[in-house]
Amino acid sequence: MSTVTLAELPGRPCPIAAALELVGERWALLVIRELALGNTRFGDIVRGTGAPRDRIAARLTALEEAGVICRSAYQSTPTRFDYQLTESGRALLPVLDALLAWGKDHAVSNDDPDRDRHRRTRRWPVLTTPTNR
Repeated sequence: MSTVTLAELPGRPCPIAAALELVGERWALLVIRELALGNTRFGDIVRGTGAPRDRIAARLTALEEAGVICRSAYQSTPTRFDYQLTESGRALLPVLDALLAWGKDHAVSNDDPDRDRHRRTRRWPVLTTPTNR
C-alpha cells in the first residue's frame, strides 16, 4: 500500500492532504463508488462514471498502486480484469456516504427532479474480501 510522507507535502501537511494525494483526483472516488455498487469490470466503470477510458485506466492503476483496489484476471486472451475494493477501499465507504449527503444538501438544487432518488445513507452491496490485500 502506498503512503505519503507528510513532510514532503506542500503547504500545511496533514492526513487530509495525504489522503487527497491518494484518492483526491476527480475520478478516483467515482471509481470507488462504482466498485462499491458492484460494477467491477472496466467497461461498466467507464459507463458508470462517464469518464474517458484513458482517465479510468489511469485511476485504476493509481488506486491499485495505493492499495485501495486490487484486480484479478477473469480472461486470459486478451487479459481482462475484475476490480475489487481492498480493506482500505472499503474504509472509504463512509466518506462516500458523507459526500452523498453533503452533495444532496449543498451541491444539488432543491428543484432538481433527480435529487430525491439518492438516499442520505446508502447501503452498499455486500462486498467480498479480496484475498491479496
